[in-house]
Amino acid sequence: MTTRQAANEAAPEPSAPVGLRANAPLLDGYLNFRESKATPFTTPGHKGRAFKLDEDLGAVVAGDVPLYGGVDTVKSAGGLLAAAEGRSARWYGADWCRYSTGGSTHCNQALCLAIGQPGDKVVVTRSLHRSLLLGMVLADLEPCWLPTAIDAGTGMPLGVAVEDVEATLAANPDARAVLITEPGYLGTLSDVGRIIEVAHHYDVPVIVDQAWGAHLGHHPQLPAHAMSLGADAMVTSIHKLLPGYTQASLVCARTQRLDRDRLERGFEASHSTSSAGSVLASIDACRALMEARGPELLERVIPIVQNARQRLREEVPGLEVPDESSFMAGCFDPMRLVVLMSRVGANGIEVERMLIDQGLPLELADRDTIVAIVTVADDQATLDKLVSALVPAIHATSGPPRSPSIAVSWQVRPMSVMSPRAAFFSAHESVAADLAVGRVSAELIAPYPPGIPVLAPGELVTEDLLAGLRAVAADGVRVAYAADPTLSTLEVVRA
Repeated sequence: MTTRQAANEAAPEPSAPVGLRANAPLLDGYLNFRESKATPFTTPGHKGRAFKLDEDLGAVVAGDVPLYGGVDTVKSAGGLLAAAEGRSARWYGADWCRYSTGGSTHCNQALCLAIGQPGDKVVVTRSLHRSLLLGMVLADLEPCWLPTAIDAGTGMPLGVAVEDVEATLAANPDARAVLITEPGYLGTLSDVGRIIEVAHHYDVPVIVDQAWGAHLGHHPQLPAHAMSLGADAMVTSIHKLLPGYTQASLVCARTQRLDRDRLERGFEASHSTSSAGSVLASIDACRALMEARGPELLERVIPIVQNARQRLREEVPGLEVPDESSFMAGCFDPMRLVVLMSRVGANGIEVERMLIDQGLPLELADRDTIVAIVTVADDQATLDKLVSALVPAIHATSGPPRSPSIAVSWQVRPMSVMSPRAAFFSAHESVAADLAVGRVSAELIAPYPPGIPVLAPGELVTEDLLAGLRAVAADGVRVAYAADPTLSTLEVVRA
């Protein structure tokens, strides 16, 4: 017996993975690499040893492990990524699934590249995220816009009406897909199931940007996720409502109405070839966590959100804090904490500044609305801390009641003159904003959050839209992506 044979026989069998890693191959691969104390001769350049060069730099990259040459081999011989994506596909009832380190932006644009041919029409909600609109630019898709329904009492968006989807499909029988964003930024949803039924009657696939709904479907009190309602494809951000790394997202699809090869090519066309294994492992771990403990974790946190709403209503009389009873059944996410300021005359921008000073940043704040994101990582202590700071801040900024206003992001009714792609690539010029009225926009401009384009390439600049952008900028909301952030000038298609 050779020395090597004797050593092999004496070596104990590797212990089987336990806990989440037993059902999460990427997580197991990530932890195995961290535990191996390897000395890599691969990228990334920090090699896990940046702390020897600078303590602060080391802290920044601590935990960063690449997919190739880290979590898995450079040649991906172990196929850990495919194994993990297969588990997620089964979890969502899909035929195909990919993990992305480029966020839902990458996934949305990959789906746009997979839908059809340049020049094809798609039926799409106008309250879409900028990533979908730019995906249409990349794929040269022609939008048939669906208006956003508004709740008259609160000014909140309600998604799209089933009747509008049916009418638009009937008027555009050559449309290749329906693209909707569910839930919206304020937690409201359309009747997604009925929209899917209508689209499938026309044999048209439905693609759902569910970036803000990674937790949906994991508890009976939550709305169902889009795939369980019959959607053909769904994008979701693991990092938004589940405890994943920032930029962690996934896309899954059924392939009866969508071409698997096109899906794969669309995904790979815009994905990094140097994926962060730590981000991918967090997607795998979050799926395993929700599969093992999702209902239990949500059962704990949903009542905490409900109690926070009730406390806000009691301690700030007249304050409007919508919940699932405010909308049609199944059309609001009870995990979303939305506070409407107009009826107590408070100013959401000022409230946000006060909370930031106390180490409590919010997801969204404009004059009339604030949104606090609550996830399974929250508990009674974090919600108590938020409400205890929120109540005096609202009182401090309160004034005469205002009528509920509708944010400019929800009320865009575009006048399309050119295709988004044609305008994006056209010769353009910078003109004074007032002189841009009546011209065709060459740029995308959106209050952020929520990142919904108010002006988009190919659409006419109108006085109302320009006034709306100026108003939110004056309130202190960030107006993003404009070539001139002051809105003194706009980029328009050259005459």
